Amino acid sequence: MCGRVITWRKKWARSWDEVRYCSDACRKRGIQPVDQELESAILNLLSQRPRNATISPDDAAQSLVGEDWQRVAEPARAAARRLSVEGRVVITQEGRRVDPSTAKGPFRIGLT
Repeated sequence: MCGRVITWRKKWARSWDEVRYCSDACRKRGIQPVDQELESAILNLLSQRPRNATISPDDAAQSLVGEDWQRVAEPARAAARRLSVEGRVVITQEGRRVDPSTAKGPFRIGLT
């Protein structure tokens, strides 16, 4: 799961209680081991910084895979969204909390 909020759609009216994924792409990808590693990397990086410090999802991707970090950039954003939904981190843009499901562009991750 990507951590995005799933919004009701008419075509899902009969099966709304069974909807678990926001899209076919999300359903097909699922949660991979790298996703769990990215969540751990985010929490680890945040624990090493002052309480009010933030990190970029790219920081977690770079700490996990090094120079080839761009291949896990979107999974890092999804990991941050999942952690935000769980209430373990907050997502901010320009210093303000934002809804992680609708945030567009670069964002920062901080501890709650």
